[in-house]
Amino acid sequence: MDEPWGLSIQVGLPTQTVRHVLLDADTGTARGLIGSVTEPTTCVKAFLEPDVMEPWFPPEWEPTDPGFLMAVDLRPSAVRAPDGYTATTEAADGVISVRVLAADGELAARGQIGLTGGACVFDQIVTEEAHRRLGLGTLVMGALTDAAIESGADTGLLGATVAGRALYETLDWKVLAPLTGFLHKPVAP
Repeated sequence: MDEPWGLSIQVGLPTQTVRHVLLDADTGTARGLIGSVTEPTTCVKAFLEPDVMEPWFPPEWEPTDPGFLMAVDLRPSAVRAPDGYTATTEAADGVISVRVLAADGELAARGQIGLTGGACVFDQIVTEEAHRRLGLGTLVMGALTDAAIESGADTGLLGATVAGRALYETLDWKVLAPLTGFLHKPVAP
């Protein structure tokens, strides 16, 4: 949802309920948003260095791990699931999700994209610990990329962690900017 400061996204995870992304917000607008937040696990992110944003936040906010805004021109993928794994793709309300299951039905990897016209935003790309180093992250990214292209997108965007950046760079993604975040962690009364 568009807001005066940028975007507001209902993430819905226990560790992050809402994410506000500051696009072109000035310091006053950013501090106004930050001062209005009461919900725990609300995150505020911007494409700025941490030392620029840190003064905006009172003590009940904690910095998140450093990140990076990355982008890529989407190209079809030829990735296949390794033996013993199956991938499924589902679409609903402008969001496409991919789930990779192991032979026993256990969730091994997942991810989703939100479509925004000619672009899509990759989010929540996760490979479970027991299934790492098998190419499942690449499988998820390839399946999401193919689904995005089929839906008319030609550009992919994502916020990468330090660890995720390495995978994405092997898939030709480029870093555009730092991505700094702070999470609201109020002290219990």
